[in-house]
Amino acid sequence: MSDNEPAPHLHLLSSFELGWNGLNLIYELEPADEMPETDLEHHFILIAENDFRASFMLNGSLQEVDYASGDIAIIPATQAIPRTFVDREVPLIELFLAPEMLARAAFDSVDADRLELVPQLHLRDPLIQHMGLALKQELAAGGADSRLYAESMGTALAVHLLRRYCSFQKEIKNYTGGLCKYQLRQVCNYIDEHLDDNLSLEKLSNLVQISPHYFASLFKQSTKITPHQYVVKCRIERAKQLLRLRELTLVEICHQVGFQSQSHFTRVFRQQVKTTPKAYRDAL
Repeated sequence: MSDNEPAPHLHLLSSFELGWNGLNLIYELEPADEMPETDLEHHFILIAENDFRASFMLNGSLQEVDYASGDIAIIPATQAIPRTFVDREVPLIELFLAPEMLARAAFDSVDADRLELVPQLHLRDPLIQHMGLALKQELAAGGADSRLYAESMGTALAVHLLRRYCSFQKEIKNYTGGLCKYQLRQVCNYIDEHLDDNLSLEKLSNLVQISPHYFASLFKQSTKITPHQYVVKCRIERAKQLLRLRELTLVEICHQVGFQSQSHFTRVFRQQVKTTPKAYRDAL
């Protein structure tokens, strides 16, 4: 490696190969090194997992920022990540939010052309920190099964950014009343018939021709749980039915109810039923 070449980054987790839509995550070990100025097409959110000092080159001069675990930086897609020197190796959660996610969240409250995410080099935001940690955990455990969860979280993150960190301040509507009965029935029937598919929030919201954020809000009002939680509940109930029939192997049941890996299926089943699929079948 030459003197001018940046040190290698060790990506411990990455969602970019898994088809996440609108929000992606990288969990990496950032080396102690100088990083060049970087342009991204996404809004960039950094969450520190340990203490470190970053020196940013801003307007021709260095600005030093001391980060503690849980501290956050937000860089809008309209701005480059500045040239940065990191003083020690540090684990970081990095979120990449597509700009259209903000536009979707504000579709009927704010003109998307007037939306501007304000850069934040250093802040504390427990909600964003919690989202980052939850997404990291879901990615580590669920892999390809985590797409719907990530989409739901991305929608919630976009709304939070819109409310707290955008320069155009206008109250974002809170929707009440839930989905119409026929809309809810249509969505629930579709979920029931496609449990083996890689269901997405966008696909479900398109069924009733409303935005993902609007849909997620109304669906939760109607069912008291999020779309992701409802899908998980349906998958586990279907799995219990198939386990009682004893006609399929655990691997076959895993795939029929939409899980990509048996380990993730077992983990979620244990969370919901307090026992493993095998123990559940053996106890029948």
